[in-house]
Amino acid sequence: MTRYVLAACAAALCSCAHPPAYVRPTTAAAPAFKEDPGWKSAAPADEAIRGDWWTLFGDPELTRLEAQIDVSNQNLKAAEARFAEARAALRITRANLYPQVTAAPSAVVARPSGARATTSFHDVYGDILLPGDVSYEIDAWGRIHGTVNAAVAQAQASAADVETARLSVHAELALDYFDLRALDRERDLLDQAVANYEQALQLTNNRFQGGIASQADVALAETQLETTRALAVDEDVQRAALEHAIAALVGEPASTFALARAPIGAAPPAIPAALPSTLLERRPDVAAAERRVAAASAQVGATRAAWFPILTLSGAAGFEASSLGKLLSTTSTLWSVGPAALVTVFDGGRKRAVTAQAQAAYDEAVANYRETVLTAFRDVEDQLAALNILGNEAEIQTRAIAAAQRSLEQATNRYRGGLASYLEVTAAQTAALTSVRTGVGIDLRRLSAGVLLLKAAGGGWDAQTVRDVASK
Repeated sequence: MTRYVLAACAAALCSCAHPPAYVRPTTAAAPAFKEDPGWKSAAPADEAIRGDWWTLFGDPELTRLEAQIDVSNQNLKAAEARFAEARAALRITRANLYPQVTAAPSAVVARPSGARATTSFHDVYGDILLPGDVSYEIDAWGRIHGTVNAAVAQAQASAADVETARLSVHAELALDYFDLRALDRERDLLDQAVANYEQALQLTNNRFQGGIASQADVALAETQLETTRALAVDEDVQRAALEHAIAALVGEPASTFALARAPIGAAPPAIPAALPSTLLERRPDVAAAERRVAAASAQVGATRAAWFPILTLSGAAGFEASSLGKLLSTTSTLWSVGPAALVTVFDGGRKRAVTAQAQAAYDEAVANYRETVLTAFRDVEDQLAALNILGNEAEIQTRAIAAAQRSLEQATNRYRGGLASYLEVTAAQTAALTSVRTGVGIDLRRLSAGVLLLKAAGGGWDAQTVRDVASK
């Protein structure tokens, strides 16, 4: 009967110590995105976003630069090193599941004091010891497994952090690249405008020489020309900074890196879609936040197990003798084996505080996870709205550009016919150039929104890639 009672008590203690299975915190997910309810799962499946999402833009130079990120970007290498640290920490924690074997051989020659109360001789003696010790903590309450589970989840979160850093760096490169190409296109427009203004100045000079135009018209034409030249030169300052930023992203010195001029494309590509419910599996930052919740949950279980006794099984065996000749004899053997339990009788509330701390850390991780999910949905909605609105704006701006060009042609013809002053021509030139540059800005914002939408959707990444960390 005593054995049955003890067994029942042990089973009850085990059931109290082991925490319940981890369950992912619930989050609210809408059935469709509000800003684009037609944005649903891509079909067929080969249209889905892949890992190299930047290839959707069809720019070979961008693809070439993006390929250098994984090889040479130093921020990404730092993130990978942090992941390696997490993997090593996991292996260290797992080592606690196995017995620890130590050996501490020693050889001593000593002469004790004859004046000590416990010493009855004053002779020199030798002591040679070859021991081996084995110690194993019996994880009856799940404390060690809890810390291992926490380390596994932390390593998985670190793996997702690497993918978050990778996605951010690739997106930053794409954004900088399109900014640079937009400047190239603006520079082409400004160079073309300078050429047109030079012709207009020549025409005004000819009219002034013929007594038709005034000196004020000539000065106005020169002002328009030189102002536009200054704008064209100013573009080079921004372009140089972007070129240097791209060099740093691809791991090359800014002094040796250069990109040939090429104008930006007109519109973003069609981006494969997904449902809101799949976003949680495609965003590495969401996966990292969820894994940190799992780690905090496992840590709560480990701290609760600390309330129970620490059970260890230890043993020692070896040889001890006063000389090498006697060391391996049967009489020099020694051994010991036995269990031990460590029980904290009083700690001033330390364990209770540690448990409360772990629970608070879990609550914080849950709140951070839910906030990350809300941010993920907001990011997608923002970029869907931007693409829709900017698409409409681009159509309107196209009509505005056409109207500005017609106005410029009419003003120029009126000026040549002597029906208008050059001030009217200058105003039409400024309006036409401003309208075209605004169109370039809209095209850039559409491409940037496309990049940010791909980033917000996880860039084709899948959370399954972090679940194999524990087995490696």
